[in-house]
Amino acid sequence: MVRYIDIHPVDPQQRTVEQAVALLRGGGLIAYPTDSGYALGAQIGNADALERIRSIRQLDDKHHFTLVCRDFSQLGQFVHVDNTVFRAVKAATPGPYTFILPGTPEVPKRLLQAKKKTVGVRIPDHKVALAIVQELGEPLLSSTLILPDETEAMTQAWQIAEALDDRIDAIVDSGDEVIGEPTTVVDLSEGYAEVRRVGAGDPTPFE
Repeated sequence: MVRYIDIHPVDPQQRTVEQAVALLRGGGLIAYPTDSGYALGAQIGNADALERIRSIRQLDDKHHFTLVCRDFSQLGQFVHVDNTVFRAVKAATPGPYTFILPGTPEVPKRLLQAKKKTVGVRIPDHKVALAIVQELGEPLLSSTLILPDETEAMTQAWQIAEALDDRIDAIVDSGDEVIGEPTTVVDLSEGYAEVRRVGAGDPTPFE
């Protein structure tokens, strides 16, 4: 049976944040809330969890996984950011955007998009997500929890438990239903902005 970890949405308790991070460090796969619905999260080097995410979401090798970062300095360790890209990303973070950029050697090859060697990065505007990443000490390998044949991210812990009870290890429950609109995805890997998906973030600055 999937485990519930209750974390306060405004003032995340250190003890329960540490419980979630201990599970991640032990190889677990969690569902956790963000500012754009629930996401699946695991440690960067967890190859087993990566395959579990692929299986749950039925993803192919063209899919961009996302590294959820605590701040801009951490983000810059894992993707190449030139001056033009820096200003664009800085202005839109934290918030409901995912940016596709070339990965640095810090990113395991299995996480990079097969042909372009790119990866998604984001800084969420969500206290629970940021508390987990802060305690983990590294970006969280993540993928929006959108089930096959669905278009919106899952938003309620009990629904996730019913759908994925035997396929994930824990659900971080912050109480209220979270916003279900996925992030706006902006590809900056070629030096200019291309909006790949319009979601919760206003795409206007990148059009």
